[in-house]
Amino acid sequence: MSLDFDLDDEQRAMADAVAVYCRDQASPDAIRAAVDDFPKTLWEGLAELGVLGIATQEGGGGALEVVASMEELGRANFPGPLVASFVAGRLLAEAERESVARGEAIVSLGAPPLLPWAPFATIFIELAGKRAFRARPAGRVERVDTLGGEPWGRVGLIRGEEFESADTALALGDVAAAAYLAAAGQRLIDAASTHARDRKQFGRALGDFQAVAHPLAQSAMGLAAAAALTRVAAFAIDNQLEDAAHRAACARYSAGRAALEAAYTTPQTFGGLGVMEDGEVFPLARRIRQLVSIPPGDAIARESALAQFGLS
Repeated sequence: MSLDFDLDDEQRAMADAVAVYCRDQASPDAIRAAVDDFPKTLWEGLAELGVLGIATQEGGGGALEVVASMEELGRANFPGPLVASFVAGRLLAEAERESVARGEAIVSLGAPPLLPWAPFATIFIELAGKRAFRARPAGRVERVDTLGGEPWGRVGLIRGEEFESADTALALGDVAAAAYLAAAGQRLIDAASTHARDRKQFGRALGDFQAVAHPLAQSAMGLAAAAALTRVAAFAIDNQLEDAAHRAACARYSAGRAALEAAYTTPQTFGGLGVMEDGEVFPLARRIRQLVSIPPGDAIARESALAQFGLS
């Protein structure tokens, strides 16, 4: 018995449209230009494509459409508060979520004092475990530059009303992050595999050496498993299955671990080229390390996975 994880025609069309947009607009130079800043032009184009609102009531899509889009965005190393925007689309009232979908309102999602994209945010959502609250800054946002090139902010939050039934929204965020991470990690493996095949050392291709080939193969297997778990979790969310939140948490945890392994393995395959800021792999590897750390992080996902086996 086998399971079919392929996207349907509409989801594939969405993925293809995002891939074309990333190819034409989100070049490595354009992404490097957005480091330590907000990618305003790229963000507005993504909104016009309909990606930011795809999982809202008005957008007509669901978790699988988010996965289809995020896989392509992950391959392209696309910047911006993607996960926060998808979560907000399931939590906010219509007027605000439409503003997010249009790329006008920027969302910071997390737990103080360090908040992703806070210097540019107009909407703040505070996370406290599996609960989510509307919030507003308690004072001036102090900008904090990060290793991944995404500006965070240090600020306290004044907590407001709690969002009801945040589980599905947070599960969607987990699936979105997992899809991005798994695809980004796979792009690193693809690039490293090509390099290992073409680069010769001692008269042999680098990939002929087990010390090079085996870590890449191990990373590839982990990423393939994470990608499958992500699509299963997205299906569970779309069909309102009872264990959807647990599946989404496991997918995020799996994708985070597998993508981090790829982020540490592939630069070694490239040698010195693997740590050059204008190289092929370093910008994506550091984006992966950044995305793994965005709230709610993998701690809650790990606890959810362990709880399923009575080990929390």
